[in-house]
Amino acid sequence: MKVTTIAIDLAKNVFNVLGMDVHAKQLFNKRLNRIQLVEFMQLQPPCDVTFEACYSAHYWGRKFNSMGHHVKLIPPQHVTPFVRGNKNDKNDVMAIFEASLRPHIRFVPVKTEEQQEVLMLHRVRERLVRQRTACTSQIRDVLVDFGICFPQGYSAFELAMWDIMNDDHQRPLIKLMANDFWDEYQVLTKRLKQINSLIEQLAMQDPNGSILLSIPGVGPIIASAFAASIGSGQTFNSPKELAIWLGLTPKQFASGTKSVHSGITKRGDGYLRKQLIHGARTVVSHASKKQDDLSMWINQLRTRKTMCCTVVATDHRLARLMWILPQKQNPVSASVWCLSCCMLKPLSLSCTARSGQGYLTRVGDMSGEIAH
Repeated sequence: MKVTTIAIDLAKNVFNVLGMDVHAKQLFNKRLNRIQLVEFMQLQPPCDVTFEACYSAHYWGRKFNSMGHHVKLIPPQHVTPFVRGNKNDKNDVMAIFEASLRPHIRFVPVKTEEQQEVLMLHRVRERLVRQRTACTSQIRDVLVDFGICFPQGYSAFELAMWDIMNDDHQRPLIKLMANDFWDEYQVLTKRLKQINSLIEQLAMQDPNGSILLSIPGVGPIIASAFAASIGSGQTFNSPKELAIWLGLTPKQFASGTKSVHSGITKRGDGYLRKQLIHGARTVVSHASKKQDDLSMWINQLRTRKTMCCTVVATDHRLARLMWILPQKQNPVSASVWCLSCCMLKPLSLSCTARSGQGYLTRVGDMSGEIAH
C-alpha cells in the first residue's frame, strides 16, 4: 500500500517516524537520526507529514515542503489527550497521527525564516528587558541597607547612580558597585536600542507590519511581533477566532442550563497578548482627552467596569481590527470602524446597529468625524 500520512515525533538527534496508508494501517514505525530522516523523506512519495509545532518544527516544515510534502503542524496541547499507555516515542507518534485526523484541529502555519528572525529578536529583547529591570531592582534593594533610597524607574536610577559615583563622601565599595551596575545598565540599554531600531526597520519593511502600524495603540514592537507570529491571519476564518486564540475571551464553566463566565482564558501566545494589552492600555489612558466614537465608548465602559476590564475589552476590539486590515491589505485611514458591529466598512457605507443607528468613525486620525 502507498503511504499517505507520515507522523514524526521530533527530537534533537533521534526521530520516530510512523507511516500510515489511506485506511490508517501502519506501514512502518522506525527510529532515524537527522541524516537518515532527510534521506528517508526524500525517498517517500508526496504525502501529508504531521508533527507537533514545537522545537525545530518550522525548520523541518520548510525542509519537507521543499521536498513536495504537505506539512501539518499540530499544537502540542491537542496531541496530549491522544497519548495512550506509557510515555514513549512510539505512543507519542501514534498520538500525533490520531490528532491529525480530528476534523476541528487548527494547524499551525509553517513560519518563514524571515518570520523566525523577527521572533528571535523579540526573544532576545525580552531577555534584555528582564536583565535591565533586574539590574536596577537589585542595586535599589541593596542600597536601602545603607540609607540610600530612590524611586522606581530608569530615570530615577540614572540620577541616583550619578549622585553616588560623584559623591566624595561615599564609601569606596559602594561607589565601586555603583560603577559596576552603571556599566551593566549602559551595555543593556545600548543593546536594547539597537534591537528596537532593527525591529522598527523590519516592521516598516513588512507589508503587514506597515498596515498594522496605522492602528491606534500599535507600535513597531506589536506590529512586528503580530506579523511574524500570525502573518496576515490566514489561519483564522474570522476576527473572533483570532481573539479566542489570543486568550482575550472569558472562561466558560457551563453545565445544563447554568453558565458562568470568569476571567480571560489566556490561551495562545502570552508574549503577543502582553504586548497587545500594553498597547490597549495606552489607548485607554488617552481616551479621556478625545471625543471620537472609540474614545467615547471606552469612557462609557470605564464608568461601569474596572481599568483592567476596560483595557482587555479595548484590546479585544483592536485585535479584531488587526485581523481585518491585513486581510483587506488596507490601512485604517482607508476605512472606518463600526463600533456597533466591530467591522471595517468603506466611508460611503452606512451601518445599522443591533439597537438602532450605528456610528462610523475614522480611527486612523482619531479625529472624531462622524461619517454617518
